[in-house]
Amino acid sequence: MRPTLYPGLFALLAVIWFPSISSAADAPAPAPKPVAKTQPPTRPFDAPGAPKFTRLDGKPGANPPADVDGDFLVGPDYKVSPEMKVVEGVPQGKVQQFVMHSKDCQRFNPGIARKVFGTPDPNNPKTLIVETHNIDYNRTITVYIPAQYVPGTAAPLLVTHDGPGFGKPDLSLPHLLDNLIAQKRVPPMIVVMVANGGGDAQGHERGKEYDTMSGLFAEFIQLEVLPLVEKNYGVKITQDPEGRATMGTSSGGSAALIMAWYHPEWFHRVLTLSGTFVNQQWPFNPETPDGAWGFHNKLIPESAPKPLRIWMAVGDRDNYNPNVMRDGMHDWVEANNRMANVLKAKGYHYQYLYCLNSGHGVGNARGQILPEALEWLWKGYQAR
Repeated sequence: MRPTLYPGLFALLAVIWFPSISSAADAPAPAPKPVAKTQPPTRPFDAPGAPKFTRLDGKPGANPPADVDGDFLVGPDYKVSPEMKVVEGVPQGKVQQFVMHSKDCQRFNPGIARKVFGTPDPNNPKTLIVETHNIDYNRTITVYIPAQYVPGTAAPLLVTHDGPGFGKPDLSLPHLLDNLIAQKRVPPMIVVMVANGGGDAQGHERGKEYDTMSGLFAEFIQLEVLPLVEKNYGVKITQDPEGRATMGTSSGGSAALIMAWYHPEWFHRVLTLSGTFVNQQWPFNPETPDGAWGFHNKLIPESAPKPLRIWMAVGDRDNYNPNVMRDGMHDWVEANNRMANVLKAKGYHYQYLYCLNSGHGVGNARGQILPEALEWLWKGYQAR
């Protein structure tokens, strides 16, 4: 399909872009049956096993410095940063889109989907029994090219997950980057927003792509998506891993770290919001039996430090046992706390925000915390 151009003149949406899981996929899905939802419990920031947080003044808009590592407490009230708004006179980048069809892909063809959620495996409490079927699907790729990009030069890269659908290019993140680039707080970067293949969690294509503990999704991005971006828009992306970042929410967050963990030769910088560092991998793999919970349970503690820079945020009312699994590895707050502890113990550069009065995806906090988060993420970058 011919790429479509959306000039950067759209009005800024109220909050930073990260669509809900149900709206991110391009593939149509049957309407889910209404399910009574319970509010996840609020977990105290000083619970046993939690990091020792540096508490800010609690005023709306208070963020940790963008050049300091460590664990920070923010909220409970939040204020949208002025960088989130379109500023007159600031050069605006271009946002364009194209569609990838699953039949034209090598690594995720065909896709998978399920009709009903799985049931616990009586022989293995760490996984589910799920019946799936194959599907064909479309995936929209949304590309932001900054106004400062010089044709022929190799630009830094940010890959984001759960990208928008075709014809719906939310420009909140591009407008934020317009301002941060103009202020020289981040380098002029190309952003590739990759939509998922549909559905969520075990038995759906999104879960297969995002929760699988392997390098496959990074290889899909590197070898199939990025060459099309360069071809379609005449841009060049740096191959320096110090100039390449990944970013995502929920399972998109675990996918961001998975990409960098298994392919640090491609990606060094990771930003996660409510990262799903829990046991959600399917099908079961005995080599990584705990799914992404294994990051803090085994992989990071037992591996030599990798050259990764990792930013994380979680809400005090984040997800807690959201499905039928009761394996002790489905508390998003505990998982992110454990991640911070093991990253500190291994000497990683990391910054971790514990967001009071915030739920899964920390939606009410994003407009405040993301400008400094992106600035912290790119600290120390020098173009080669």
